Amino acid sequence: MMAEAISDRQVVAVLRPFVRAATPVVAAMRTPGRMRGLASRNVPGSAVWPRLSPQARTGWWINRVGRLTALITSIPGLGGALADRLPVQDALGATAQGLLLCAIADEHGLHDPGERVRLLAWVLFQRDLDPVLAAGKGADATEDAQAARLAGNFGDTAKRRIGFRACAGALWRMARSLMAIADELGKRPRGHFYQRALGALPLVGMLGDYLAERSALRRVARRTTKWLSGPGAGRP
Repeated sequence: MMAEAISDRQVVAVLRPFVRAATPVVAAMRTPGRMRGLASRNVPGSAVWPRLSPQARTGWWINRVGRLTALITSIPGLGGALADRLPVQDALGATAQGLLLCAIADEHGLHDPGERVRLLAWVLFQRDLDPVLAAGKGADATEDAQAARLAGNFGDTAKRRIGFRACAGALWRMARSLMAIADELGKRPRGHFYQRALGALPLVGMLGDYLAERSALRRVARRTTKWLSGPGAGRP
């Protein structure tokens, strides 16, 4: 018996808390000194940052933050092909890609949650959502609570330093929220076939999955640029 197709409304219900939780996570990553291991001269908030092109800033997110998220995402790959058959890998991968999408949206001035939902749905799941549906119904206490739970410590603006454990915890919570639309997760951009083949092997699978996720993030960035430059995309 075939599973019932996931509706656009279900996708929106999952993605709206996700993109709202992503806001403080991305904000922490762009704040100098807030995220351990991301220190550099050309970082968000530095004097150099505003002079960089949107493409250069996108490259920073892929190459710096992408290394961290790809590492966390690839950990299940230690199990090889068995782990690849579990939905957790796709959920973590989609979460990392969703965070990158929100970061790139920031660099292009796209801050509206509804438009970010449309962006994620198009890039990750090949869905062209209705703007009214993606905009939601206004104030929603349930959505507020879901977003706060997913953000966790990242929602605490007074917390100065956030390490690997907090980042991994946020990724895991956000990944679990995406499991509600698990059938969609297999549509997300992926790495090259040879990288995924390496990921199917025990022990070295983590390396293959890491390389695949890094490659997939570059594909996400290209698809994001295409969406932002296309007709009907939300722009300030």
